Amino acid sequence: VQLVESGGGLVQPGGSLKPSCAASGFVLSRSNMNWNRQAPGKARELVASMAPLGGTTDSADSVKGRFTISRVNAKKTVYLQMNNLKPDDTAVYYCNTGGNRGYWGQGTQVTVSS
Repeated sequence: VQLVESGGGLVQPGGSLKPSCAASGFVLSRSNMNWNRQAPGKARELVASMAPLGGTTDSADSVKGRFTISRVNAKKTVYLQMNNLKPDDTAVYYCNTGGNRGYWGQGTQVTVSS
C-alpha cells in the first residue's frame, strides 16, 4: 500500500488549493479514505472522510462548507478541494486509509498567509 500526496503550497487567505493523493496497492473504490491535518504544536485533526462504494462524505465542523473530499477511482486518486482558505488551515495534510493504524502518506504542506 502506498499513498503519495501532492499539490500543497502557499496561498493567500481566501484562496483555493486542491491537494491530491495517489493510491496504490489496494482497491480504492472499496476503501474508506480520509484527509487529516496537523499544525505545529497541535493535535492531528480528521478533516474529511469518504466511505467506500457509495462515497458518503463527511467533514469536520471547522472546514464544513469550504472543503470537499472526492475521488476518481479510474485514476486511483483522492482529492481535497479547499476553498476560502484561512490562516488557521495552515498545516501538513495527510491522506490515510484504514484509520489511525492504517496507511499514511508523507504529507503535503499547506500554508495560508498574506
